[in-house]
Amino acid sequence: MKRRGKLIVHTGSMFSGKTTSLWRELFRLRIAKYKVVAFKPDIDNRYDNKKIITHDHKEIDAYRISDLKELLEYKNNHDIDAIGIDEIQFFKNDPREVIEIFDELIKSNITVVVSGLDIDYKARPFEIIKELMPMADVLEKHHAICANCGEDAWVSFRKTGEEDRIEIGADEIYEPLCRNCYEEKMRAREDNKKQIKFI
Repeated sequence: MKRRGKLIVHTGSMFSGKTTSLWRELFRLRIAKYKVVAFKPDIDNRYDNKKIITHDHKEIDAYRISDLKELLEYKNNHDIDAIGIDEIQFFKNDPREVIEIFDELIKSNITVVVSGLDIDYKARPFEIIKELMPMADVLEKHHAICANCGEDAWVSFRKTGEEDRIEIGADEIYEPLCRNCYEEKMRAREDNKKQIKFI
């Protein structure tokens, strides 16, 4: 494997296999004798506080961090060859700062593997993924299956009425939808809101 000093990005909707692909990349790097460490955002409290766990129950030990600058602190105090980061869109760092952090890691011959949503539940791009995609040495866009019609999913539709951009959850809150099914459900939601106003 010639993956030293690379940026590898896995993105797509929820339930598309992004985190499973992150797990697979890190597993392969460990087989290749890379010293690998994984991180997750501290707001992601699903499944386990000390592990990244995929929807299909693969897992890897991980540190919870609140700021991606902590990656540089870790690098300065540990001998590592590769870093995995799950749910990159949940970090609040400015995208320009993230690019600087990753650039420093890559120049230190450390491979950076990230997974994250490309768009939110309103189909707006997550800024960090939008900036990282053209910089990636390897970029994989993953697709779930639309829960409504079986086509390739495009977005993670939020089933609740919560309006905050970030709401942590799994299939109790989100379902993957293709573009057409998403737009149909959003129109139906807007129509319901209008009817409620007139009641």
